[in-house]
Amino acid sequence: MTPVVNKTLPEFEAFATGGVKFTPSANLGHAVVLYFYPKDATPGCTTEAMQFRDHHQDFLKAGAVVFGVSRDNLASHEKFKQALELPFELIADTEEKLCHMFGVVKNKIMYGKKVKGIERSTFLIGPDGVMRAEWRGIKVAGHVDEVLKAVKDLKQAA
Repeated sequence: MTPVVNKTLPEFEAFATGGVKFTPSANLGHAVVLYFYPKDATPGCTTEAMQFRDHHQDFLKAGAVVFGVSRDNLASHEKFKQALELPFELIADTEEKLCHMFGVVKNKIMYGKKVKGIERSTFLIGPDGVMRAEWRGIKVAGHVDEVLKAVKDLKQAA
């Protein structure tokens, strides 16, 4: 985790599953966990989504809402959300606006070819709309527990 100090998110809107329109201002008063992942229904992304799902009540108790973000479209997200019974919404960033805003688009090597992909990353935004922490290039194992601890620490500090 890298602490981030006094980086207020600019206002933007993004469309998510369940007909939700995400904006930072609409979530003031709650901590927000934005986790960026490469692709719906792939092994690592499925495991990560299930871990956020399994700890969802803990995040809510700690005062945080969770949103997953990838470049997949809403139809793909709805199918992924339904298949895994995810209790949180998934943001469709098909134009990569959020991906570029958060700097998670990276060049990767896949099957010997250079491709542009999403670096698995998570961002914690405080109830005041200020970014508090970021995790970049993460491994799925143990990550959700680390984010939950940071959310609880943020709540205790408030």
